[in-house]
Amino acid sequence: MRDKTMTAAEVVAELADGMTVGIGGWGSRRKPMTLVREILMSPVRGLTVVSYGGPDVGLLCAAGKIAKLVYGFVSLDTIPYDPWFQRARQEGTIAVRELDEGMLQCGLRAAAHRLPFLPIRAGLGSDVLRLDPDLKTIRSPYDDEELVAMPALELDVALIHLNRADRHGNGQYLGPDPYFDDLFCMAAKRRFLSCERIVDTEELIAGGPPQSLLTNRMMVDGVVEAPGGAGFTSCVPDYERDEQAQRAYYEAARS
Repeated sequence: MRDKTMTAAEVVAELADGMTVGIGGWGSRRKPMTLVREILMSPVRGLTVVSYGGPDVGLLCAAGKIAKLVYGFVSLDTIPYDPWFQRARQEGTIAVRELDEGMLQCGLRAAAHRLPFLPIRAGLGSDVLRLDPDLKTIRSPYDDEELVAMPALELDVALIHLNRADRHGNGQYLGPDPYFDDLFCMAAKRRFLSCERIVDTEELIAGGPPQSLLTNRMMVDGVVEAPGGAGFTSCVPDYERDEQAQRAYYEAARS
C-alpha cells in the first residue's frame, strides 16, 4: 500500500484559484485548522467553500480567499456568530448559498453517490427556496408529493481532520460525532486528511470500535500529521476547544 504522508504546504500546493473546497468538521469542532492556516499563507484566491462553518470560514473571509460560500451555518458554538463571516455577509463581499443543514448533507450525499440531485423535504415552506431560485422542486413519481431536488455539491478538494490515521489514508475519529467528514471526502475529486497522530494500521484498528474508522485508503489522497491541528477548535478526546483563544479571535475581529 502506498505511503500518502504529505506536509500541509504540499496539500495546499494542489489547490488552484477558483476551486470548490469542502471543509469538514462542525462549527468550532474538529476543523482542519493547520490546513486552513496554510491556505491563508498561500496565494490561492477565489475559492468556493462548502462548510458547516466555524473559524475556518471566518479566517478565509478575512483573508479574502472566498468568492462564494455554501453553508448550513457559520458559528463558533459558544459564540453564536463568527464576526469575520458576519462582516463579509453584511458588506456583500462574498456570494452565498445559504442552505438548511439537512440540505447541505443531502447535497454532499448526492455528490458522493454520483447523482445529479437527491430529493429531501428540508427547505420546503422556508425562505431558502425563495432566496435561491436556482433550487428546484420535484414531484414524487409514487405519490405526487412535492420535494426539494437538492443538487449535488461536487467538490474539487475536501479537507478534514481526524484523531488518528495511518500512512495509507485509513482514518479514525475518537470523539462523539463523525460530522459528515466521510461525505466530504466521497463528494470530492481530491481528499486530504490531517490528524493528531499517524499510527500503524494495527494500532488504528485496536484504538476504537470498527465504526470509528471513518475513512479508508480509497477515500483519501494525502495524510498530514498535525498535532493540535484542529486548534483552537476542539478535537475530543485529544483536547477541548480553546475558549480563551476563541474569545481573543472574536474580540480581535470585532475591533
